[in-house]
Amino acid sequence: MSEWFCETLHSGYGQRLVIDKVLFRERTEHQDLIIFENRAFGRVMALDGIVQTTEGDEFVYHEMLTHVPILAHGRARRVLIIGGGDGGMAREALRHKSVEQVTMVELDRSVVDMCIEHLPSLSNGAFDDPRLDLQFADGAKFVEETDGRWDVIIVDSTDPIGPGEVLFRESFYKACKRCLTDGGILVTQNGVPFVQGGEVTNSFHRLSPHFADVWFYTAAVPTYQGGLMAFGWASDDASLRQLPVPVIAERFEATEIACRYYTPEAHAGAFGLPQFIRKLLVSA
Repeated sequence: MSEWFCETLHSGYGQRLVIDKVLFRERTEHQDLIIFENRAFGRVMALDGIVQTTEGDEFVYHEMLTHVPILAHGRARRVLIIGGGDGGMAREALRHKSVEQVTMVELDRSVVDMCIEHLPSLSNGAFDDPRLDLQFADGAKFVEETDGRWDVIIVDSTDPIGPGEVLFRESFYKACKRCLTDGGILVTQNGVPFVQGGEVTNSFHRLSPHFADVWFYTAAVPTYQGGLMAFGWASDDASLRQLPVPVIAERFEATEIACRYYTPEAHAGAFGLPQFIRKLLVSA
């Protein structure tokens, strides 16, 4: 009889993945962590019963949450990642030769250690890059207290449950705004709107007092169940999310980065929201 991982994120709706082999399972200081092999998606990491990433489809999430803001900015030299313990976000940000430093703030050292050992393809050497400044700290406290400033801030958080909840508060977004340079961009993980619409609505209302332009863009990540996934977008320059495809394409071609999901056309089209998501932006 096969053992199955049954996700517990939603009540009355879920997914399950067969566990072909458990590679690591432990209750860390902050959360319950399991890494296992699955015949469809390769190695899978889950925290507190919720799938965080898989070898099979991680490229969609990581490419869209890094390349969209970095290429929209056009001159990003310093990038801050809050979370991102698997290293995939740092990997993609560091593929931009124009990026001089990536600061990554992760709460749980165990996540990084176990991903280096059991999911090395996700970081793909990022933790050895001299441009990476890896710090183990509370991301919310970090942005409140730091004197640093960044061109792009990427919030690669868990869902607003347990340790990740603080990264969805208005006080956190306000602190992120303080840490951005002029013309800077903040992007966030905002769940799957079809089943987590409240995350989009709440973030929209909590970001709007602090940024002139607040919106969302989407991508389909198979193991983030429920359809399109939403990424929050906040900046004071609305033109940065309205760049024409030829401008994005010129910047992308200059990077010489080969992607599996991201394209300039996907970048521009991702901001065209379906009506049911647009309605979430005006909900009380």
